[in-house]
Amino acid sequence: MTGQRDIRARLPHRFPMLLVDRVVDVVPGERLTALKAVTCNEPWYEKLGPDTPEEDFAYPRSLLVESWCQSAGVLATWDGPNPDVLDGQVMLFGSMTGVEFLRPVLPGEVLEHRVRLDRRVDDTVLFEGESRSAGETVMTVGRIVMAFRPAEALRPTAQAT
Repeated sequence: MTGQRDIRARLPHRFPMLLVDRVVDVVPGERLTALKAVTCNEPWYEKLGPDTPEEDFAYPRSLLVESWCQSAGVLATWDGPNPDVLDGQVMLFGSMTGVEFLRPVLPGEVLEHRVRLDRRVDDTVLFEGESRSAGETVMTVGRIVMAFRPAEALRPTAQAT
């Protein structure tokens, strides 16, 4: 089991956007299982009042995908941690296909992200997998593409005037 120290050594994300709590299983270059506890203390729930309907507490789908992708990022950088996006390699998620949301996730649930590395081609990595909660699949991922680029190549260039 791997906690925040190892996760933060691999991802540049920090509060409130670090959405991976723990890694419970990893086979480098193959697969990873990570956990994310959804709590009502997260910033996206701050403005929900006492009369808010239950369905409005559903964890935002964009954050569900982001959390899964961060888990993929941990797997992709397992053997070569480099969270310094100013000088090192920057992980960029490019495209996703076959993402299906099967039911809402509510505060109090623990997400189990299962990420499988499909293949690596140079600096591009393809992943697939799913997210589960209480033994039930809540999201499936057909394919997500990640590319690594040097930070220097992503900096703006001075324009001639």
